[in-house]
Amino acid sequence: MTGRTGPAAFRSDGRGRAGGLLAVLLAAILPALLLTATGARAESPSAADPKPVVTLSEKQAGKGGEITVKGKGWRPDTLLMMLICGQSTPARGVIGGTNSCANADGRAVTTDKKGAFAKKLPVAEPPAPCPCVVHVATVTGEQALADAVFVVAGHPVAALPKQTGDGKLAVLAATRLEGDSGILTWFGAPPSRRLVFTVGNLGSAAVKDPVFLVGTAHGVYSTQWEEQQWRGTVEPGRKARIELPVELTAGAHGDYQISLKYGTKVLAEQPWGVGRPWGVTLFWILLCLVVPAAVFRIGMAIVDKVRPRPAHAGGRRRQRSSPRAGVTVRFPKLRRAPAPAVGPAPPASTTTTAALPWFTPDSAPSEHRPTTKGHS
Repeated sequence: MTGRTGPAAFRSDGRGRAGGLLAVLLAAILPALLLTATGARAESPSAADPKPVVTLSEKQAGKGGEITVKGKGWRPDTLLMMLICGQSTPARGVIGGTNSCANADGRAVTTDKKGAFAKKLPVAEPPAPCPCVVHVATVTGEQALADAVFVVAGHPVAALPKQTGDGKLAVLAATRLEGDSGILTWFGAPPSRRLVFTVGNLGSAAVKDPVFLVGTAHGVYSTQWEEQQWRGTVEPGRKARIELPVELTAGAHGDYQISLKYGTKVLAEQPWGVGRPWGVTLFWILLCLVVPAAVFRIGMAIVDKVRPRPAHAGGRRRQRSSPRAGVTVRFPKLRRAPAPAVGPAPPASTTTTAALPWFTPDSAPSEHRPTTKGHS
């Protein structure tokens, strides 16, 4: 056989050399890429989601004292709540929820850019006996918590309730929101409902006074979780109907998402459409109409009070307001005597006088009328 020559042979030889060079490069780079990826996977959990830690300045203090709580490993710029809780250990957590904590003496703190904080906390006696812990948990966003052992000097101590087994609750029926909004909700009062659901105990131990987390989410905001404790016991293999109150903030409206969580598992989610409080809108519309009208009327009354008045108008007002304005004195009119119809004109020196009111023209004395005494 004769070997191929020319351009075809050159192309075949070039492809072989390129393929060999690519294989050598991959063999050299691939181990470095695998080491980099393995290191990134090994470091990513601790760097992205560090475990929160809480330390105390003192392990024991009496009521009325003060300790400094420090933390690190939390999410940056996160709001936390610090409480002293009884009947709790870091291993078992806060038994009974925040009902066993001194909620009135709790403190809020916000982490810095590195996820650390330092805050003073007053020492108070929790409603439940010790063992006690300083409980730190997130208020908003994804739930995270940490506990540190603390002893309240002089506070009673009691053994923790025994664990008889593992209870496991599951929702057996669809959740629903019951209740109606009153007339006050139309004017901005907080909307409230009852979250009703049925749970069954699938575990081997009874669940007594379970603590649920009820979350409220609206739009792009993170879920706000609130602890709700149900008083009762769910025996193994039994079910129970549970009602938990749900309340929104004043003036809330729009689409909300209600979530139910037990432990670390979300059991159910329920949408809730809240109508707009149109009474508040109507109130502001009326306020915008009534206030300008009232100001206008007050202004016009002031202008009418201070503006100058014409003189004749003032005279007529004074005359009308006088108590003697209605009293009028009428005098009799004076009338002249009629001139004689026939006869010579009276002398120039003779003047006619006006007839007195008690004389009539016919009865007045005349120079042409004879008298009883005769003529002169």
